[in-house]
Amino acid sequence: MENLKENTERVCSFYVSEWHLVTMILPYINKELNEKANIITILENNIENNIETLISKLNLKNEEKILQIDWKNSQGRKYLEIAKKFENLKDLENNTNIILINGSKEYIDSVNKNINKLLEKNKEKFRNLKFKIVNCYEVTEFNGNVKDILENHHKILNTAGEKYIYEVFDGYQNAQEMC
Repeated sequence: MENLKENTERVCSFYVSEWHLVTMILPYINKELNEKANIITILENNIENNIETLISKLNLKNEEKILQIDWKNSQGRKYLEIAKKFENLKDLENNTNIILINGSKEYIDSVNKNINKLLEKNKEKFRNLKFKIVNCYEVTEFNGNVKDILENHHKILNTAGEKYIYEVFDGYQNAQEMC
């Protein structure tokens, strides 16, 4: 699992509404698709209509690829559904596999637990793959301490893009060392 841990980066994000989430992630997803990333979504909330509406107003290079991503809510708490989403990753060894998760803290914790279990169970199959897990927390559903979330992630994604946590919050050292 050590090699998998080295090849897995964790990014957190906080949003106040589905529109805020979509506005934040669309440019990010577009950029990552330019870099040939594979995008997997595990969403508690269906954001398909928001994606379609906003993408119709933007001029994004990867519009068609973005619309092909599954933006509907999923049963991500179920291990077998997550395993099904990971089935096609074996052919993508040179690319980053971005797993975008949105929802309440409880939902995200459950999904991450199943992802960790899946990666551990299939460590030989996934040992050469690069993963970036992007946990998007719905602030209105979150009653915990933001510090606890930040300490378990390498970077933060906001409307300015992906940044190291210490670049956004004073007093944080390089989170990569803490994870």
